[in-house]
Amino acid sequence: MQKTVASRASLRGVGLHTGEETTITVGPNEPDGGIVFVRKDLPGEPRIKVSAENASMEDSLYLTALGRGEEQILTVEHVLAACSGLGIDNLIIELTSKEPPIADGSALPFVEMIREAGIVTLDRPRSYLEIDQPIWLFENGLELAVIPSHRFEITYKIDYDHPAVGIRSTSFWITEEIFTEKIAPARTFGFLKDIQTLRQDGKIKGGSLDCAIVIGEEGFLNKNLRFDDEIVRHKVLDVLGDFTLLGRPIKAHVVAVRSGHAFNVRFVRKILETIREREQQAKKSFEPPLDINRIREILPHRYPFLLIDRVLDLDYKNNRVVAIKNVTANEPFFQGHFPNRPIMPGVLIIEAMAQAGGVLLLSLEQNAGKQVYLSAINEAKIRRPVVPGDQLVIETQIMKIKGRSGRVESRVTVDGQRAAEATLLFTMVD
Repeated sequence: MQKTVASRASLRGVGLHTGEETTITVGPNEPDGGIVFVRKDLPGEPRIKVSAENASMEDSLYLTALGRGEEQILTVEHVLAACSGLGIDNLIIELTSKEPPIADGSALPFVEMIREAGIVTLDRPRSYLEIDQPIWLFENGLELAVIPSHRFEITYKIDYDHPAVGIRSTSFWITEEIFTEKIAPARTFGFLKDIQTLRQDGKIKGGSLDCAIVIGEEGFLNKNLRFDDEIVRHKVLDVLGDFTLLGRPIKAHVVAVRSGHAFNVRFVRKILETIREREQQAKKSFEPPLDINRIREILPHRYPFLLIDRVLDLDYKNNRVVAIKNVTANEPFFQGHFPNRPIMPGVLIIEAMAQAGGVLLLSLEQNAGKQVYLSAINEAKIRRPVVPGDQLVIETQIMKIKGRSGRVESRVTVDGQRAAEATLLFTMVD
């Protein structure tokens, strides 16, 4: 189920790049509201929703930014990593400047702030972005890929030409406990040789050894590291934060090699674009009429229990399907169901109605990769016998979908006369 926070909590500090005093405050947001930043310091208090569309690529080499122009927000990756790691789906994040405080350079202060506000579960199912085919982006030695998985996992490999860093890799299954203990405390880092150039460019005005690991020519300037591989763990943290731009949690194994914020954002956009193209292609492949072969691609049923022969209409706008079943004397059930005066069993008429509903439900993009099971039959009526030579015209319409449950109303006509009707309830499962 989706999560938000119960109340408000704040954290005050200095922005890493602006060097300005700033306060961040988190508060609850409604179900399906997503994560939204609010610039309290600007007229009209503009709101910027966390999404790939709102990500700015203007200055994304060293940070992840949202929005444009005066409304832009810098360095959102650490607080977004905290949201993702704690499973927060809906949140209002207020800022008194264009950048959250850097705090100690990790996501842990934001974890503590969110927990202080109290995490609550909402009465609304969470929608996952599930990867069914690999997607990848390789460029100039940078690599990112998502591989199908039933859980969220990140593998990261760094490769720095420096004696204190070198080549390292790590892999984590992302759960709240693992994130909080093993990823969130990992601090951001930089190389001493780059500091002067960055400050000349107007960056890291608020940077210090208190909020970042600094790597000199021979080794680390900080006295103690929190983990031996703290640098690569922080890169996992950055990926986690940047993947929040997907707009919903992902189920996949993310493999990253030397990627940074700009590359992460580009890859997130590629994931969304690829999934959108695949869904559009899938919809095109289900354009009616659908013959028996196309129906077999949607439904798992096979002879003798595949009880619709053709789909005449799939109306996504009105959530409606029209299918037909041609009843012949060779149906296997007539051998035992009144063979001297064959009549189609009423339960099989209802099953044909259910299969038409299944085609409609499984054709919706939010149910991609799922299976549909009939869970209840209400107000079922058989109004006339169905005999060999009849053609069932089955009209089914979705009346309600909530989470993994769906309700449809279905009716069957033969030669324009009502033969059967029922209200059917379905459960969608992975």
